[in-house]
Amino acid sequence: MIEVFKEFTFEAAHQLAANVDPGHPYANIHGHSFKVQVFLKGEPDPETGWVLDFAKFEAALAPIRSRLDHNYLNTVSGLERPTLENIAQYIWTQLETDLPVLDRVIVIRGTCGEGCVFRGRA
Repeated sequence: MIEVFKEFTFEAAHQLAANVDPGHPYANIHGHSFKVQVFLKGEPDPETGWVLDFAKFEAALAPIRSRLDHNYLNTVSGLERPTLENIAQYIWTQLETDLPVLDRVIVIRGTCGEGCVFRGRA
C-alpha cells in the first residue's frame, strides 16, 4: 500500500460565536492561515506506476481551494460552523466522490499549533 499527498493553503476568516460565551476571543470574526494535506492510499496502477495522476489530484482540489481562500467560512454552504473539525469533514465530503482512494484530510492552523485529522466515516 502506498500513500501520496498534496498540500494547499488558504487564508480565511470565521467566527465561532455559536460555540462560545460572549466575550470569548473566538466569538469575534478573526482569520487564519490554514494548511491542508490530503492523503490518498492505494496500490499503484501497474501501467502508470501512480496511485493517481497528480494532475487529476490537483484538479479535484482546485475548486475547494477556490471556495475557501480569502472567504468568510461561515457563509460557505456546509460550513456554517467552521471549526477545524468541520473544515476537515467538509473537504473530505467535497473530495470523496472524485477521489475513491481518499484516506485522510489534515487541516492545520500552524501559527496556533493546532490541527485536525479526518479519516472518513466509519
